[in-house]
Amino acid sequence: MPHAKTSSIKADDIQPIRRALISVSDKEGLIEFATALNDAGVELVSTGGTAKAIKEAGLPVKDVADLTGFPEMMDGRVKTLHPMVHGGLLAIRDDEDHMSSMEVHGIPRIDLLAVNLYPFEETVAKGADYDTAIENIDIGGPAMIRAASKNHAYVTVLVDGTDYEKVLAEITEHSGTTLKTRRALAHKAYARTAAYDAAISNWFATELEDDAPAYRALGGSLKQSLRYGENPHQKASFYVTGEKRPGVASAIQLQGKELSYNNINDTDAAFECVAEFDPETAPAVAIIKHANPCGIAMGESLADAYRKALKCDPVSAFGGIIALNQTLDEETAEEIAKIFTEVIIAPDADEKARKIIGAKKNLRLLVTGGLPDPRAPGLFVKTVAGGFLAQNRDNGVIDDLDLKVVTKREPTAREMADLKFAFRVCKHVKSNAIIYAKDGATVGIGAGQMSRVDSARIAARKSEDAAKEAGETDALTKGSVVASDAFFPFADGLLSAAEAGATAVIQPGGSMRDEEVIAAADKKGLTMVMTGMRHFRH
Repeated sequence: MPHAKTSSIKADDIQPIRRALISVSDKEGLIEFATALNDAGVELVSTGGTAKAIKEAGLPVKDVADLTGFPEMMDGRVKTLHPMVHGGLLAIRDDEDHMSSMEVHGIPRIDLLAVNLYPFEETVAKGADYDTAIENIDIGGPAMIRAASKNHAYVTVLVDGTDYEKVLAEITEHSGTTLKTRRALAHKAYARTAAYDAAISNWFATELEDDAPAYRALGGSLKQSLRYGENPHQKASFYVTGEKRPGVASAIQLQGKELSYNNINDTDAAFECVAEFDPETAPAVAIIKHANPCGIAMGESLADAYRKALKCDPVSAFGGIIALNQTLDEETAEEIAKIFTEVIIAPDADEKARKIIGAKKNLRLLVTGGLPDPRAPGLFVKTVAGGFLAQNRDNGVIDDLDLKVVTKREPTAREMADLKFAFRVCKHVKSNAIIYAKDGATVGIGAGQMSRVDSARIAARKSEDAAKEAGETDALTKGSVVASDAFFPFADGLLSAAEAGATAVIQPGGSMRDEEVIAAADKKGLTMVMTGMRHFRH
């Protein structure tokens, strides 16, 4: 394409607002905004339902069809895609050629554009079918937004109702807007259309089951500006994508200080972990520290599960994140309140529990209204220098796997239950991961080590420390089972687990030395189950 002509004309800082085109899907604040513009002497032009709402409020408004000379057609698909609209948005006011073209063709200038788009993200989140999703892709809106944003030297563009008040204040003071404001609004507008297109393209990728589209776009809306990032010298913000998945992004914070970057990251890890445990089966509690579990347990009650989870590593639990798979109740709240905790996240909390936690003014309490589905697909993204990695969420669930007993001894029913429990936990522990579990609770966790043997040893050592803290003589790992997130490349890791007192092992298998590891397990009288699925987590 030929290059566009470059203009050296400098627009005035203050640009007057005499005509506004308003076309909004979300009509919150619309009438107040339109009323204030009308009171300021601004001519209102609008479309469809927006024009109807403005007229019903008793305000004068010109239909965009009167501007273009064409009626809305094709079920509203074509209404603003017209030179009378785009010429009015794109014309450089100080360019003689542009002004001459406007005069010759009778194109009126549009000084302010207020548009928010068809609710595509919300429509998809509600589970709409393919055709309904397609019909909620806005065409004219993004086109107008991009035109007005490009010409922000002269045109004010609004895509967010929270900016109405700021623009009205400038109009009141200056009868127009400042260049600084128009630039900021143009920036937001381009970001909005980019996020909108990202949502559409990613929806298409999901619908087409395309795991590696030629272009991958990411977008989100600002939920929270954070005081700092992972460390105080790093700046950070929290964005949400609109994905319909209960968790920290959609949670309601009932009380406590503002969440930090690390709080959000750890709380997400905690809630995703506890969601592995069906609340219909048993209450479950996960305690997380630095994105790693330091104790997870099921119990007869939430309070029982919490006490069992805390016993695994009470030292690390101090200042941790606690996630529950059921409604926080009074007894559990009383137990949690005994030590310093940063965040509690649960599907809900009853009134008595809220009152107890309310006495801890800095403790954040989040309720989500439900649990995320561990089987649901999703996208996981990690940045690297010069790009990013994208993969499907790890939605493998042990109940869906074909488990194979590979040793001479079969696991007992208790061992099999604990093996499945331990492997669920393993999925949420940083690699290399070794998990000891007994009676539906973790009793030793080794995480994030370069050597699997070291993970096994660290888990055993922490189990010994926890036993001393609990006043017990034997390590908690005695009589436990052990899970590994990946295969044992040598028998040494398995032998370390046997030395710690484990009687059963669950691991993916697939090593060239599987037979050697199986033989070692048989020699020690262990039972071993292979899952065929690895759960690396980096």
